Amino acid sequence: MTQFVPQANPAPNGNPLTKHFRQPAIFTRLVSGGKYWPDGSLDLPVTGKIPVYPMTTRDEITLKTPDALIDGTSVVSVVQSCCPNIKNAWEMPSVDVDAVLIAVRIASYGPTMEIESTCPHCKHEHNYDVDLSSILDRLQLPNYDQEVRIDQEVTVKLRPLTYLQVSRAGSAAFEEQRYIQSLANSDTSEDEKKQQYTKHLEKLVELNLNNIVYGTEAVILNSVERVTDSNFIKEYYLNAETSVVRKIQDKVKEFADTVAIKPLAVNCTECGKDFSLSIAFDYSSFFGKGF
Repeated sequence: MTQFVPQANPAPNGNPLTKHFRQPAIFTRLVSGGKYWPDGSLDLPVTGKIPVYPMTTRDEITLKTPDALIDGTSVVSVVQSCCPNIKNAWEMPSVDVDAVLIAVRIASYGPTMEIESTCPHCKHEHNYDVDLSSILDRLQLPNYDQEVRIDQEVTVKLRPLTYLQVSRAGSAAFEEQRYIQSLANSDTSEDEKKQQYTKHLEKLVELNLNNIVYGTEAVILNSVERVTDSNFIKEYYLNAETSVVRKIQDKVKEFADTVAIKPLAVNCTECGKDFSLSIAFDYSSFFGKGF
């Protein structure tokens, strides 16, 4: 007599292993709350939380590719792989980048991460288990509604840069600095070196200025007229007094300090003294197994 063996219902795509594919490990809120994302770049659920999946083997390998890390391609690839609600990670506001990557790290390896540190008092080496979930909960959105008052007529409203803008600026600055360093060790004549130094330093200044322009949502005149054209804004910064750009830079730094990952207060088990533990965000090591 033939025994009947029940068969599992076929998976929609024909693969019986589909139900064993990775599932969301956590759901996380964005620091921005979904603000500053262009239309179509984010599908934000009504809960305000996006699902975060663990990394795949391909994702881990991607984050260990040096060139892709420098230009931001690997981060974009991994974010869109692990956070499918993020449709275009290049448009991700810079205030969300660290939070999203911490969430991916938690989803992949758990909420704790071991960090090595040396006590500045007694030089004893420690390994600390850091709770990434608590760090994630403490990240704050700067108040971009705080406008920078230039004078009685002019105020400036800032906004976060996109990940694309941050990556391009960082990659370009890296290349310029590397060229300047290589120039110091070259056989080029001193006059030629001076000319090249000046040329590349001007490029670095241009990069910094462009970041300020990209981070400016509007220059507001008499609390009424909003100038949003980036060419007009850049021309204004180029022809304004240095104090104007300095005020903008001070506010940008204030906003950056607000959203930055704060050092943790820890205690040395050897000498008993307290010190601050900084968390460096080197993505290749941050996502390396064993942390």
